[in-house]
Amino acid sequence: MKRLLEIMQRLRDPEHGCPWDVQQDFATIAPFTIEEAYEVADAISRGDMDDLRDELGDLLFQVVFHAQMAGEQGHFDFDDVHSSVCEKMVRRHPHVFADTEIADAQHQTQVWEDYKAEERKQKGEHSLMDGIPTGMAELQRATKIQKRAAKAGFDWETPEPVLEKFDEELAEIRAAMDAGDRQAMEDEVGDLLFVAVNLARKLGIDPGSALRRSNAKFERRFRAIEKTAGGQDALAAMDLDAQEELWQNIKESE
Repeated sequence: MKRLLEIMQRLRDPEHGCPWDVQQDFATIAPFTIEEAYEVADAISRGDMDDLRDELGDLLFQVVFHAQMAGEQGHFDFDDVHSSVCEKMVRRHPHVFADTEIADAQHQTQVWEDYKAEERKQKGEHSLMDGIPTGMAELQRATKIQKRAAKAGFDWETPEPVLEKFDEELAEIRAAMDAGDRQAMEDEVGDLLFVAVNLARKLGIDPGSALRRSNAKFERRFRAIEKTAGGQDALAAMDLDAQEELWQNIKESE
């Protein structure tokens, strides 16, 4: 760890460092931090342990980069980040580091959320909606928003009412389309996606994971119809009916 911190300091040296690294700030580095987190998730989904090792290193470097910039501005350094997370993990796991008893994983999840809620109150956050990052991927954010609302009992008990709401939102999209109201169409599509996340949550399905699987499935099948057609140009020259026939053939072959 010491070597990595020294490398980061060298890269940020105003006189002898890397010009690109020196020019960066929190805002310009943040997108790379998010990208590295996604690359970690991608390596996990592919079961590639060598890639996962490398991507975790890249993600760790992002933490070091932010800590270095914060240290330069006198806010905190990597040791402060390390101490903060250690204290937080001990505080949130009294059943491991103290004498509190936890019945099972479900109980632990509830206790964890209670601790986080208390920490938000200490920060002056009093709404259940406080503390939900605006930069979070929107599917994840929608899930977190809904889970927070459910803590106040603002939630359907079963999936059936969610399906009814889904049909209602579809009808509203059709009405917006008939009216040619683009703003209304965007609003209603957003509502439909929000309801879809709610349905996934009620079924115990992670919407992000479900969409990743669908994306991968579509990509796999599209590559297959491109290959069957003789390439992207040949596929583009086909009419939609011919393309659909290829698609159905590939789908049935799976």
